[in-house]
Amino acid sequence: MKRRQLLGTAVGVSALAGCGLLDDDPKPPPPPDALQPVLDEARQLAAAYDRAILAEPALQQRLAPLAEDHRAHAAELAKLIGAALPSAAASAPPAEAKSVAALRKAEQAAQKTAAAACRTAPSERAALVGSIAAARATHAEALR
Repeated sequence: MKRRQLLGTAVGVSALAGCGLLDDDPKPPPPPDALQPVLDEARQLAAAYDRAILAEPALQQRLAPLAEDHRAHAAELAKLIGAALPSAAASAPPAEAKSVAALRKAEQAAQKTAAAACRTAPSERAALVGSIAAARATHAEALR
């Protein structure tokens, strides 16, 4: 009787191992959300505006509202896709400040990213992403 129990237990354990219940291999992480690039660009644009303002304080009144728009977009996107926003202290190392012309080019490139994401986004996400694309286009025009 003991031999049958042992054999039955061995068969049960091997069956569990075969179906992956006892598998020690970690599962691969899920692929990044399709809106992650739009979120990353929002954070990068806000930081670029902040650096431009620090480099040329006279531009604060003109650029600060645009930086705030990008921070608001980043917060909404992070909430939508379930991503955490890093604290200000944990953000990327300081980079060279961009000129207004460089900010305009960055806005234009980011607008294209957001527009492409909007075209492929499900309807429950398209409104937000479309608004972000429109805001980026408006920012590019405001920087003329």
